[in-house]
Amino acid sequence: MVAKFDAAQKKPTLHRFLCLIASCLFAGVIASCTSVPKPQAKDVLVTERAQEIEPTWSASLAPFGSFLVPHVSGSLITFASDSGLITQLDARTGQTLWTLDLKEPLSSGLGSDGTRYSVTTKKNQILTFDAKGLLWKSALNVQSITSPLVAGERVFVLMADRSVVAMDGQTGRLLWTQQKAGDPLTLNQKGVLLAVQDTLIVGFSGRLVGLNPLSGQARFETPIAVPRGVNDLERLVDLVSPVYRFGDMVCVRAFQAQVGCVNAQRGNLLWSRSSNGDQGLSGNDEAIAGVQSNGTVLAWSRTTGEKVFESDMLKYRKLTTPLVLPEGLVISDSTGVIYLMSLKDGRLLNKADSRTQASLGTLLPIEGGFLYASKAGDIRAFRLSPANVKLKAQ
Repeated sequence: MVAKFDAAQKKPTLHRFLCLIASCLFAGVIASCTSVPKPQAKDVLVTERAQEIEPTWSASLAPFGSFLVPHVSGSLITFASDSGLITQLDARTGQTLWTLDLKEPLSSGLGSDGTRYSVTTKKNQILTFDAKGLLWKSALNVQSITSPLVAGERVFVLMADRSVVAMDGQTGRLLWTQQKAGDPLTLNQKGVLLAVQDTLIVGFSGRLVGLNPLSGQARFETPIAVPRGVNDLERLVDLVSPVYRFGDMVCVRAFQAQVGCVNAQRGNLLWSRSSNGDQGLSGNDEAIAGVQSNGTVLAWSRTTGEKVFESDMLKYRKLTTPLVLPEGLVISDSTGVIYLMSLKDGRLLNKADSRTQASLGTLLPIEGGFLYASKAGDIRAFRLSPANVKLKAQ
């Protein structure tokens, strides 16, 4: 079964309800406790603009949903729409390079080795194609919402039942299947699937598992978070994308539980920290960044896991997965406002309006800046450059 629910409601509600009633009785105003005011986000003001965020180009594509993450390869960015329309753009200019209509509603984003691309469909199929057309398709036993991995002349698919299948990249022939037991519920969110040298790295429940890509045999299983709680919902600790990789180091988030880093060759846990979030991670050679479910932004030292900063500047906003760039940490909220923060101390460097439809989008790195892609298909490219301008108090 796939769980669909608001991440912020994962914690038990009974305790919260009893505490609410107790506080109301103490105050003698039970009648006024029928509703609890929702916390309000603070205004965010730029007092010193350290970086310019300049729009460079825009494009309008077919809508794509939460799971259909674009694929970035150098200056090429390839988008897959809900309806199966594939579009590749030049990230430097926004020019359309090619399009392909698969004519199938999709359930996952794109996986690619730079030549071939793979997606999964809502009819439980995997389609593999190139710029000229469909190469092959194959049936899947269950749904997949995680982008396939295309590597080493093979295509790997992480399924909603916590199984992984490997297929021949040329023909689609099934090579092997691996499945790990887990809790009865699985998270309706993109999972973890990547390659580190000659090891296939997969997220099974709260564990990071290293598999032999030739046979599917497990090389290691490293717990990031251990399921706890009295019901299946509270025990849900699936690992979520995106992950951060630095060499052999892979850092992941366990849903609403932990953030941890593993050596993906030896399988040993390097460090872990409690973190109540549902979005993936980003980082550089010094720090790793993520957001809490309440909008708090956190950064940890990549090597030690010690906290670099914790900022409540964007608290009570619904935030995207952060994007770490050389100029700082880029993050956006559900209204389409983009914030650039210092990765050293969380200080606000600038903010900009994406001018897209108000919905959470995806932030993608490009040379000299980043792209903001909304679910509605609105694409905006931004360039970053030094500013160092002090602004008057507002």
